[in-house]
Amino acid sequence: MCTPHRRAARPAAPDPSADAARVLVTDLDGTLLAGDGRARRRLCHLLDLHPCITVVFATGRSVHSVREVLADDPLVPVPRWIIADVGASVVDAADGSRAEALQERLRAGWPGADRVRSALDGFTGLFYQDAVVQEGRCSFYLSPEHLTPDLKAAVAELGCSWTYSAGRYFDVLPANAGKGAAVRELARMRRWPLRSLLVAGDSLNDLSLFDLGAHGVVVGNAESGLAARVPLCARVHRPALDGAAAILSALEDLGWISRPSRVVVGYHRPPLRWSQRGWQAPVSPNGILPTLTSALEPRSCGEDVVWAAALVTDQDAPSAAPASAPAPALALDPAPAPVISFTRCSCPAPPTALRLALLPIASATWAGYFHGACKETLWPALVSVPGLIRHDPRHWGDFEQVNSAFSEHIDAHAAPGATVWLHDYNLWLVPGLLKERRPDVTIGIFHHTPFPTPDMFRRLPAAGQLRTSLAHLDWAGFHTTADADNFRRLLAGAARPPRTAVHPLGIDHQAVQAHVGSRTAGCRPWAGGQLVLSVERLDYAKAPVHKIHALAALFERAPQFRGRVRFRLICPPPEPGIRAYEATRTRLEQAIADLNSRWGTESWQPVDYVPRTLSFERIVDNYLVADIFWVTSLADGMNLTAQEYVACRAAAGRSGVLVLSRHTGLAAHLGGAALLTDPGRPDDLVDTLHQALTMTPRERRLHTARLAARLTAPAPDDWARAILKEISSTAVGP
Repeated sequence: MCTPHRRAARPAAPDPSADAARVLVTDLDGTLLAGDGRARRRLCHLLDLHPCITVVFATGRSVHSVREVLADDPLVPVPRWIIADVGASVVDAADGSRAEALQERLRAGWPGADRVRSALDGFTGLFYQDAVVQEGRCSFYLSPEHLTPDLKAAVAELGCSWTYSAGRYFDVLPANAGKGAAVRELARMRRWPLRSLLVAGDSLNDLSLFDLGAHGVVVGNAESGLAARVPLCARVHRPALDGAAAILSALEDLGWISRPSRVVVGYHRPPLRWSQRGWQAPVSPNGILPTLTSALEPRSCGEDVVWAAALVTDQDAPSAAPASAPAPALALDPAPAPVISFTRCSCPAPPTALRLALLPIASATWAGYFHGACKETLWPALVSVPGLIRHDPRHWGDFEQVNSAFSEHIDAHAAPGATVWLHDYNLWLVPGLLKERRPDVTIGIFHHTPFPTPDMFRRLPAAGQLRTSLAHLDWAGFHTTADADNFRRLLAGAARPPRTAVHPLGIDHQAVQAHVGSRTAGCRPWAGGQLVLSVERLDYAKAPVHKIHALAALFERAPQFRGRVRFRLICPPPEPGIRAYEATRTRLEQAIADLNSRWGTESWQPVDYVPRTLSFERIVDNYLVADIFWVTSLADGMNLTAQEYVACRAAAGRSGVLVLSRHTGLAAHLGGAALLTDPGRPDDLVDTLHQALTMTPRERRLHTARLAARLTAPAPDDWARAILKEISSTAVGP
């Protein structure tokens, strides 16, 4: 993962095939090291994300000097190869070894530094660069008026070549050496065709690079002599940009990297999930991932959007490409280079039309960030269970690192004046970090989770740090007015509080209805009685153990329901490694076992526990056969599964009952249409479930009709586009 402080060696992947190769050959001083800090930072970040672009330094510095630059300057990308000493030295940067055979050919006939210095000792105005470490060359200071025919002839008599640049630097080289010659030899050795090279330079000692016939970029701050002598042709880019910015422009023109976008969506998850079976789409057509996927689809969006997301990986390099046959010649192929899909890991690019900017995160860092800081520090506060807040400084360090990497990642992909739309608490430190480096962008965030009261928020160990970052937002969105009020109260007194808005997220009714139409005929109610259903991820915030205890109390108090009520809990397990969730799972499964053992018979079990992910078709089947849908969250957002249940029952013309926690965002929008329950009061859970079980058919029909009439949230596509428009129209804050 590329972070602002990363100086680890760039992964040394096997060289790709000739057709897939992309090679950036760049000078350092005046070229790669020139330009403003933002352009250099963006170039470093994007090269780190594109291992398909092999970086080669071609510099007048010594190998020792290049290593010092790499150690001292965090904005210098780590190269795969180093051509130093104006083309007299070649080093494999992966292991620091010399390319001995190649270097020997370049230095053939070199008379040695002592002989060169002795032969040129009498020339006026020629001063040896004593402070510069040199190998296989002699470098002098020389003013233009002293570059005489006699000096040139003396160099030729030594059997050497020379370069002169910037009106000051005179380099004497072996006859076969030079930046262009070294690159040609290296390209032949690595089987790189010239169509795969982009050379970049700023001075006349880079001229030989442009003589190769490869793609080139003359940076805007180049000395006039280079610009005058490089041919005017389509393969040479001449942007009016300095240093790194010019290189970026050329890479974008060639299609090797994407241009920055007007809209950047930042979410810690990509739209598809990578596993050993390949990329997996979300099960449901509803939720944040399907909503954003549909809303941002290029054919319907009409916006220049990129989705920045994390990709958890233990892979540091792409898998080896098949070896190609040796290139018979370095002939220029004028065909345009295709856009390269990228990740710094071995998985293929996701099969989606969306523009993705995937940020590789090591699995160990992800575990501290997500399993630790997000789920064990922040999540308990969001769902108002402060007793479960656990703060581990190591995990918080991972949280800071991932948020810092995200801010750099978004910066690299955001055009000037871009709109940045963040999602959820997982990226709470990004606003402050990003605004500091990019005051020009408009930053909004939408919270799909509850937002805690100020008092609850302040119980977080890093509350001050988080509040400072959130104050840099321009816009913040929520599902409910209460959540927006909590946020405003938290930031009361801020110099420029963010604008807030309430946008409840609904479901894709058309998608749900389409599934209902194909499933209804085969879905018949349970003949043995009433089926109570919950569909939720395993999370203590969903109060699954509360449900089992309430069910046990119901059977104790109302024996008529024994054998006549079955509770089906579809509860996929969370990612492994979240201790609080694992403890909840242990307690849940023990409670289920106790209840089934206490009341179960050969023909009836009170609880049907399904601890796995089902297809959406199977979920719809369960919605269609369930008489009651039971939501008992301690705190929650819009609870899309409850909306799906109501939509399914209404579309099928079947009545049903929704028992809904009053602590969900959905409860605020449904009002009294649902049977509201309080998971914090065990008796209320039992009483409300009893009420649902005893409703008459007419009451259920009216109940379902009222619920369906209240599901008026905009279609998810419209919801997303409205928010993007609202963020974009918000004035940018300092």
